[in-house]
Amino acid sequence: MKLWPINSLRKGILTTKFPMGKNETISPWSTLPVRRNDSEPYCPVNAINMGKVSLEKCISCGRCMESMEPSLRLDNFEKFREKPLLKRSFKIFPIDSGTCGACNTELFSIGNPYYDATRLGIFFVNTPKQADALAIMGVYGEEMESVIKKAVEVMAQPAVIILFGACALSGGIIGRGLRDLVDPDLIIGGCPPDPFVILNALEKVRGR
Repeated sequence: MKLWPINSLRKGILTTKFPMGKNETISPWSTLPVRRNDSEPYCPVNAINMGKVSLEKCISCGRCMESMEPSLRLDNFEKFREKPLLKRSFKIFPIDSGTCGACNTELFSIGNPYYDATRLGIFFVNTPKQADALAIMGVYGEEMESVIKKAVEVMAQPAVIILFGACALSGGIIGRGLRDLVDPDLIIGGCPPDPFVILNALEKVRGR
């Protein structure tokens, strides 16, 4: 359970100071696990190989907890290209290709008063024509293929393509990922990603 509503009432402080300050309430198992002993870890999606965890496959289930523990790091993402022209304002259009709803919840939570992404110049928009970035979530769906391709086509440049969450990256446990459909500038792992990881990744792809 997130404690920020209680802490806000107690302290009178509502909005996090991250990224200038510490991430106060990160969800432990949304961060990539690291080895804590020599026992063989169990992973239902085979995300662990030679003790290393794949950010594309890990579904943040914690089933490896006998051998692994949360890293509490904010590097559960990979940036392939940087778009410094988007430092001042960054507008995001989300696309749900077929999710359980968790990735949507965590992505939109960066707009709530605690995370307040608008203070960093990050906004959500209602059409890809207005967007600097597409945040694509969920598994591959044949009916969504043309929708995603059209959204990419109508975007102004420079544009950022984000694959968001384990389902979009590898298919998770329910389907197929979207890596063959789009060429991402940024991938964010997790099932779902933590809002602090999301903010950190968005800031880095903007060159901030």
